[in-house]
Amino acid sequence: MAAALPDLSRARLQALIADGGLVIGQQAVHDSASKKYQGQSFALTLPPVRPAQAIAQDIGVPIVYEDDHLIIVDKPAGLVVHPSAGHADGTLVNALLHHCKGSLSGIGGVERPGIVHRIDKDTSGLLAVAKSDAAHEGLAKLFAAHDIYRRYFAIVKGIPAPPAGTISSQIGRSPHDRKKMAVLSESKGKRAVTHYKMEEALNKCALVSCTLETGRTHQVRVHMAHIGHALIGDPVYANRQKAYRIGPNQSIFARQALHAANLGFIHPITGEKMSFSSNLPDDMQELLTQLRV
Repeated sequence: MAAALPDLSRARLQALIADGGLVIGQQAVHDSASKKYQGQSFALTLPPVRPAQAIAQDIGVPIVYEDDHLIIVDKPAGLVVHPSAGHADGTLVNALLHHCKGSLSGIGGVERPGIVHRIDKDTSGLLAVAKSDAAHEGLAKLFAAHDIYRRYFAIVKGIPAPPAGTISSQIGRSPHDRKKMAVLSESKGKRAVTHYKMEEALNKCALVSCTLETGRTHQVRVHMAHIGHALIGDPVYANRQKAYRIGPNQSIFARQALHAANLGFIHPITGEKMSFSSNLPDDMQELLTQLRV
């Protein structure tokens, strides 16, 4: 069935079978693992795609690429990716429901964009989102296998020494503050690997690139703080860092200086090699200008 219906994920097919949607010889079949029907023709009933619980909202979000299967967005800082308790609307999902109206085939039977990975509210940059069930499953497999190229630019406190290296550790919830992530002992957390390189030395700060081998929550922020180079503006991991100011009005740079600049992967449906890049946003450019003085 998966071969005959490539737009549906195996998990979606299993759910449809369990709900009685598969008929073989006028008999509903509920066992997705049975082999006794091999070679016989079948009929599968697809229920109408249910509307998403989130509402569609006309929120302008820069689109870098789009086809029938996926969409690449360049998320601005300050935009939450997914609705949550504190952000019921005004999120990237709400924006994509409006933008993709009529072109979402349904993820798990629900008309919604497939969020496979997230970046923090106050981090800017590239994000891949699935438009179909099959693309969602394919992207999820790529992320699980770490077959995604992701490079971030960060502005950090201090000059890293050595100027390039690899940070490898376990990352998990901090035992002292459940809202924070932390580097943990070998037996706890999940493996996290970040390759960093200083791109430019600044005034007691540095612009670094961070290539992720894994993708853990807050990975760049935690790892750079762990080696003594917390991101400028990071409200969680900077630990009473002085305020940095930007622009002619000298407004405070009030977010972590982190941008998802590069994203690369093999298209889960077409097999095409995809590569995307995003320039540093204006606020980080202004911060660099200030720090070069």
